[in-house]
Amino acid sequence: MRWLQDIRRYQPSTVSRRLSVVVGFYRVCVIDSILEHSPADYVRRPTVSAESPTLGLGHLQFEALITTARKSSNPNDFALVALLGLLGLRIFEACGSNIADLGEEHGHRVLRVRGKGGKVVLVPLPPAVARAIDRAVDDRTAGPILRNTHGRRMDRHAATRRPKHLAHTAGIRMPRIHPHMLRHTFVTTMLDAGVSLRDVQIAARHADPRTTMRYDRARKNLDRHLNYILAAYMASGT
Repeated sequence: MRWLQDIRRYQPSTVSRRLSVVVGFYRVCVIDSILEHSPADYVRRPTVSAESPTLGLGHLQFEALITTARKSSNPNDFALVALLGLLGLRIFEACGSNIADLGEEHGHRVLRVRGKGGKVVLVPLPPAVARAIDRAVDDRTAGPILRNTHGRRMDRHAATRRPKHLAHTAGIRMPRIHPHMLRHTFVTTMLDAGVSLRDVQIAARHADPRTTMRYDRARKNLDRHLNYILAAYMASGT
């Protein structure tokens, strides 16, 4: 745990997740009588904040990113932003999607997504997302939906670089742009649009509603910060 915290400098949530694997492993060893005691019993995991440290893009920033991606000469840019930001896919889900996963169900174009734990869900494709995917697929009938510049399947490293490039081109100034920020934006934008927390949880495929609530708490922290109230109250002097 000290190595994860002090050397690798991982976030508390990452450290806690990785320790969960270790704790579970030793618990099974005790249950199966391989060990008498678990060495992980007294390891105190770091406290994980109830609020997400990630901030999504604002509405205008998201629009600017989508517009830039749509105008890009690389058709995979628009498809990537659409899959992450408009469908809320995780990065491994977007990169792992294949042309064979596209289909129709009850008059809807859908994408068969393999999520966490191997769970398979059907995600409907809004027209804008369908157009983005069609551009990326072109006339191909098999293979990955997203490809890199060499024509091979786009991996998470390439999918991390592209949003950074698009954000810079769109003039979006944020200290760190990464793919999960678009999934975060997917959640917060739906909440801003008035979608219920329960429906957002289902759309984001969060097993625990507390995960969705972390996004909800973080989305308005800056908008309603007390500093603005104080500055407005002291406006005559400032």
